[in-house]
Amino acid sequence: MIWQRELYASSNGDRWFLVRDEAKGRPFVLHEPNPGSGGLRTELEIGSFLVAGGGGPEHQELLRLIGTLAEGSPTMERSAEPLLEPLHSHWEPAGRAD
Repeated sequence: MIWQRELYASSNGDRWFLVRDEAKGRPFVLHEPNPGSGGLRTELEIGSFLVAGGGGPEHQELLRLIGTLAEGSPTMERSAEPLLEPLHSHWEPAGRAD
């Protein structure tokens, strides 16, 4: 079964979807170019999409959706205290040789 949710549709007709394909066992972003461009549909790994994205509205919507996963969670506690140290995340593309 394939599930999809539209993330964003641009004024030029490009569309982005968050897709969950049970056969592939992973979620991904699907970019569907506008019909007149002649471009091909592209599957993008979520991390790659966010890292290479540039912060467009399609990226902001995916981040908003991810943020909703924590809303209303019984384990989530709000704190008035700011974090003393910033949290850092490291992402590296698969197959990269150092």
